Amino acid sequence: MSLTTVKDLDLTNKRVLVRVDFNVPLKEGKITDDTRMVRALPTLKYILEQDGASLVVMSHLGRPSEEREPQYSLSQLKDHLAKLTGTNVIMAPDCVGSEVELLAKDLKAGEILLLENTRYHKAEKKNDEAFAKQLAALADVYVNDAFGTAHRAHASTEGVTKFIPSCAGFLMETECNFFDKVLIAPEKPFVAIIGGAKVSSKITVLESMLDKCSTFVIGGGMAYTFMKVKGYEIGKSMFEEDFLDTAKKFLDDAEKAGVEVILPLDHVCAAEFGENASPVAVDDINIPSDLMALDVGPKTSELVKERVLAAKMIVWNGPMGVFEFDNFAKGTKDVASFVAQCKGVTVVGGGDSVAAVNKFGFADQIDHVSTGGGASLEYLEGKVLPGVVALRK
Repeated sequence: MSLTTVKDLDLTNKRVLVRVDFNVPLKEGKITDDTRMVRALPTLKYILEQDGASLVVMSHLGRPSEEREPQYSLSQLKDHLAKLTGTNVIMAPDCVGSEVELLAKDLKAGEILLLENTRYHKAEKKNDEAFAKQLAALADVYVNDAFGTAHRAHASTEGVTKFIPSCAGFLMETECNFFDKVLIAPEKPFVAIIGGAKVSSKITVLESMLDKCSTFVIGGGMAYTFMKVKGYEIGKSMFEEDFLDTAKKFLDDAEKAGVEVILPLDHVCAAEFGENASPVAVDDINIPSDLMALDVGPKTSELVKERVLAAKMIVWNGPMGVFEFDNFAKGTKDVASFVAQCKGVTVVGGGDSVAAVNKFGFADQIDHVSTGGGASLEYLEGKVLPGVVALRK
């Protein structure tokens, strides 16, 4: 089923409630990365361009406790939102209540009312019906453009859709379209690059994509659980004892299905884990007993390059090593470069891989860089996302 989008509804003279993901990083009250705000702009500007339309914008920010901690107030974003949209932004004292309702009703065409953090209310995460109804009462139409929270059945993402005509914004539509391309009859060769620290957090993705992929590239700390299963020496590298049987079953299933699984062929190691640890190149699949692997080596990168450049579709979720440490970043940087060069459809999802393509300057060469870490992971796992299902036609 396709999504009902913002272009499907008549917004003339309508007050539009938009759920965005403005969960941006802040330092001393200043925004350090406004990517999430910028990605919402096409939807916000489209609505403001409709005759007589006004905007009520809501989001969460951080994880406030039961107290209204000021460091999580959306008031810190008000001026920047006004600058980005080029219009007047009014800051609400809360996200529900009689005062907020009056402010919403008094909105003039082209104005924005920015609601206070939805997570200042426990009712938000509980998907409380009365709270959702209060949010819906602020507008005529609801637009969800917050893919990053689509996997949460919260009042502002799912509950509100029961009380007001609802649709997807452009960012939500783009996210879903790209992940649907990955999951529904992807073009082959299809390469999935799955990295990160733990098998436990990614095994469902691996299993759910087994019938779709031509090749899996497994990197990061999780690779060494698979390597141990195959009988290789992994030195002091981390592995998950409880997931050895799970890893073995996946490798056996991949072999039966004729799906290639690439594990590290060589490594960049260190005697201990740390930013200033001295890198030691290990030109062998086995790792000495006194070393731990923190990145993949050049032979691994070369094999990955061959598969990636020949692919018609790539999905990348998770780094190849501890890319936050410059001494152990090359493997992840190489993969980012290869994905950027691929002529097929390229999709990067997951917080760390997105951070990597941004850090190394390749984001604008990728077809789609997802804004949703947890949401993109659950989409790839084949799970139903409550915030998306509510917007299906």
